[in-house]
Amino acid sequence: MQSGACVCSLLPPGFKVQSSTLPALSRGGSRGCFHEATMSHLPVKKKCQQPRNLPADPQYCVRFPEVVLCLVEKKMGISRKTFLTSLARCKGFCVEDASNERVTHVVSEGNSGNEVVEWLKRKGNRCVDALGNGLALLDLSWFTESMSAGRPVEIEPRHRLMVTAQAEKLEPKCQVAAYACQRRTPLEQKNQILTEALETLAEEARFCGSDGRSLAFSRAASVLKSLPWKVRKIQELNSLSCIGEHSRRVLQEVLEDGVSAEVERVRQSERYQTMKLFTKIFGVGVKTASRWYQEGLRTLADLQVHHAKLSKEQQAGLLHYEDLNTPVKRSEAEAIAQAVREAVERCLPDASVTLTGGFRRGKQSGHDVDLLMTHPMEGQEVGLLSKVVGWLDQQGSLLYHSIHRNSFQSFEDEDQEIASSASTMDRFERCFSIFCLGSLPEGIPKAASEAQGSGNSVPVSGMSSSWKAVRVDLVVTPFSQFPYALLGWTGSRNFERDLRRFCKHEKKMVLNSHALYDTEKRTFLTAASEEHIFQHLGLEYIPPEERNA
Repeated sequence: MQSGACVCSLLPPGFKVQSSTLPALSRGGSRGCFHEATMSHLPVKKKCQQPRNLPADPQYCVRFPEVVLCLVEKKMGISRKTFLTSLARCKGFCVEDASNERVTHVVSEGNSGNEVVEWLKRKGNRCVDALGNGLALLDLSWFTESMSAGRPVEIEPRHRLMVTAQAEKLEPKCQVAAYACQRRTPLEQKNQILTEALETLAEEARFCGSDGRSLAFSRAASVLKSLPWKVRKIQELNSLSCIGEHSRRVLQEVLEDGVSAEVERVRQSERYQTMKLFTKIFGVGVKTASRWYQEGLRTLADLQVHHAKLSKEQQAGLLHYEDLNTPVKRSEAEAIAQAVREAVERCLPDASVTLTGGFRRGKQSGHDVDLLMTHPMEGQEVGLLSKVVGWLDQQGSLLYHSIHRNSFQSFEDEDQEIASSASTMDRFERCFSIFCLGSLPEGIPKAASEAQGSGNSVPVSGMSSSWKAVRVDLVVTPFSQFPYALLGWTGSRNFERDLRRFCKHEKKMVLNSHALYDTEKRTFLTAASEEHIFQHLGLEYIPPEERNA
C-alpha cells in the first residue's frame, strides 16, 4: 500500500471513528479519504482515549521490540503526530522521542534527509552522524505500508531519505561590523519575526535583573536588524558577530518551526505579563514592578487599592495609563513640538527646539516625545526651562510635570568623574511631563492629586474625547554641548550603547551627552556638529534614519 492509500484499512480492530472527525493519515484531497478531519476515538479501551508518548504504557503490547520509531514533528504537526503515534502503538510498534537512544527508525513527512539529521541533533539525538548513519531515516510511505501490513515492511531505496555527502554551507551574504555605530540600520528591517523573539528574551532577562543576558539578546537582535536580506537558514549567520549559542538555538527554532517554545513560554508566563504591565506605567522601573509582583499585585486595579503607596509621578502614570500606552503619531509629536516652540519664543527669542528620539530617526509613531532646547548664545538658556514649563502649565497644557535641575558644573570639575564614569545618564536640566494634547474638558482631573481627591478609581483616558495625554521630556542644553546632546538623545539605545563601547575599547575615549573625553591626552574634544563627533572617532557618519539598531 502506498502512502496515498486510505487510512480506513490501517485502523486496528476496536477503533470507533466518525468520518467527520478522523484526521487524515496523508494530507491532500487524493491522498487520504478523511481529509481535514480529526480523531474521535482511539481504541475502545478507556485508557486509550488519551494516548501518551510513554514507552512503558501497559495498554500497548509491543510486538516488534527490535523496531523503535521516532516521528518527526517538523512539518507534520503535533495533532497529526499524536494520531500516528497512537496508531503505531495500537499496531504493536514502540514509539519514542527523538532523544531516546533506543530509536532505530525515524519517520518524516516533507523533509529532506539533511533537515531530519539537523532536527535530530537539535533534539539531542546522539546516534546519528552528519551523513545520517546510525539510524534509518525514512519517508512516511514506509510507515503507511507498515501500518497496512501490520508489521515493519522491508526497507527499500524508495523509502530512504537521502543525506548529501556534505551539508550545504551558506556563507553570509555580506560582512557585518562588530559595533552598531559602524552599521547602517534602516527603519524597515527584513527579519522582524526573528528580532522580536530575541527582544522578548532580552526584556524577560532585564525583568529578572540579568543585564548581561539581556544585553546579549539585544545585541544579537541589533545585528539582524542591519541585514539587507531575509534570513532563511541558520547557516547564513555562521560568521556574524554578537550572535551567541542561545540566540542561535532560538533563531533556528523560529526558522524551522515558525515559533520558539522558549519565547512562547515567556510570553505566556504570569510574571512576564505582569512586569510588562507595570513597567509601562510612567515612573515605574523594573525594581518597583518586581517589588509589586512579590507583594502579590497583578493588575492596575490592584494598584488602585494601594494608591497611597504610589509616588505622584506613578499616580499620574496610572491615571493616564491608557493614553500613555497608545502610540504617539508623528503629527501629534509635531503639534506638541510646535506648542513648545511657541512657549520658548515667548520666553527666549532665538532659542531653538529640536524633536529627537525615534521621530528624528524616521519613525511615524513612538511612545513619547523628546525635545531639546538651546540658545546660540552660551548661558542664555539658563532659567529657560522653568519659564517655559510655567507658561505651559498656565495654559493648561501640562497634566503633570517634574523639573530636575542641571547637575553638570564645568568640564574642569567633571574631568575625573566623566573619565571614569560608567553612567549613561546626562546631567542636563530637564522636565519629565505629561502633556495635554487638545482641550481638557471640565470635570476631568488635571493631576494625580486631583484624581485622588475626586474619587476616581480607574485610569482616565482622553482617547474618546478631544484631548490626549502624551509623555513629553523637555531638555535644556548649553549650545557648546548641543551636538553631543543631539547625538545622545537621538538613539537608538543599541546604537548609543555600542557607540560608547566603541569609544572606550577602540579609541580610549569616553563619550556621553555632554562631551567626548580623550583619556590618554586627558582633554575634552569640542564639536560643532554630529558629523564632527564622528570625525573625532574616525567613523563614517551615519544619518539619524539609519541608526535604528
